[in-house]
Amino acid sequence: MLDWKSLYSPKRLGTEDRVAEDPDSIRNPYQRDYDRLIFSSAFRRLQNKTQVFPLPGSIFVHNRLTHSLEVSSVGRSLGSIIGQRIAAEKHKDDGNFQRFYNYELGSVIAAACLAHDIGNPPFGHSGEAAISAYFKNLPNDELGKLKNQLTENQYSDLLHFEGNANGLRLLTHSFNETALGGMRLTYTTLVSMVKYPCESNAGHQKHILNRKKYGYFETEKDTFSKLAKEFNLVSISDTQMAYARHPFVYLVEAADDICYQIIDWEDAYRLKIISLEKAITVLLAFFPAEGAFTRERASEIVGKINDSNQKIAFLRATVINFLLEKCADVFWTNQDAILSGSYSKSLTDDLDAEILIPLNTLKEISIKEIYNYRSVVEIELAGYKILGGLMEEFIPAVLYSDKPNSTKLLQLLPSQFVYSGEDTYLKIQSVLDFISGMTDIYAVDLYRKIKGIALPELK
Repeated sequence: MLDWKSLYSPKRLGTEDRVAEDPDSIRNPYQRDYDRLIFSSAFRRLQNKTQVFPLPGSIFVHNRLTHSLEVSSVGRSLGSIIGQRIAAEKHKDDGNFQRFYNYELGSVIAAACLAHDIGNPPFGHSGEAAISAYFKNLPNDELGKLKNQLTENQYSDLLHFEGNANGLRLLTHSFNETALGGMRLTYTTLVSMVKYPCESNAGHQKHILNRKKYGYFETEKDTFSKLAKEFNLVSISDTQMAYARHPFVYLVEAADDICYQIIDWEDAYRLKIISLEKAITVLLAFFPAEGAFTRERASEIVGKINDSNQKIAFLRATVINFLLEKCADVFWTNQDAILSGSYSKSLTDDLDAEILIPLNTLKEISIKEIYNYRSVVEIELAGYKILGGLMEEFIPAVLYSDKPNSTKLLQLLPSQFVYSGEDTYLKIQSVLDFISGMTDIYAVDLYRKIKGIALPELK
């Protein structure tokens, strides 16, 4: 069973031999992580990656960047609530322990939340599906040849491309630089964003929360092993690399769950996909019939607000605050199971019925009316086609140098992604690094040019 004392470390990937950060520094180690992330080009590119609705439009809706910032804000609050509860009850005579849980856990969760979507390819889940589909749909002879050149986990990595695993790679891989450790984030921030702490062959088990997907590619196996060893993560398999989550992951996941459900609802209202009346009715259902802030009281406040957008904004903010407090309570109630590795639900799925019922109602309406809205489906289909088209060009080019235009296509890869060795898996990884890092607009533009749909301009 894990102990609260063993769950944090200022150690940084790639600079483990250096002295720990000065505790009296203006920025704690995890605030430094946050700053490194927010100034990175990988994070900046999220501003042009689709969250749900097509970008750009006359009505500004959330993209991956604004979503990540909001998740980070909610995550900081969750971390601060839990951290202060832990500090109030545990190891009161330990100054480092008290400092971390009173003042630094919120920064850890904020940084991990900021990075939680950083590995997503263009067009989100349809982009992941397109990359996976390319390998699944190869002719049998090519697929067999490829399989013979890869380990089981490498082969599984390609058949089930995973944005979460790609995020860990992007943050920790050096990309042809001599310095090791990628962005050199702390072990604590890195482990807090690994939702699925297992290798690809151990993932895809939909009935097991920690193994619904997977958390790292074969290339990052050693990196993840360092994290698992540092924090003594609980192993849950005798035959595969699979672990229970680090406890902080539940807070990151809850912040994401809260934000995307409620924010997508607000965006859908602004785009007139759902009516004002329905938007208000569904959000008011989260408020209790009795208590300090009742549904009747919330309805009165909404009635006094003149602007329709502000009505929804008030309800959105209040419901998010309500949900984060409830999720903190669920985490605290189940802390022993979380520390032992036996907790098997997300925090939002373990809410009391009075809050889970309206949340499930919102989810059901979202699936039916928002996520299957025409423009949402169109962007998913377009993204699938575009990324599939890019894969069709670049994967053969990197694997077969004698194919027509292979040399010219590979000249389009930035130097940071060029791999000059003979390892088939690493050759493919170099292309996936390039494609998955693209913005939506760049992917569309490059697709049109290399397919001959549009000609490049001379600059």
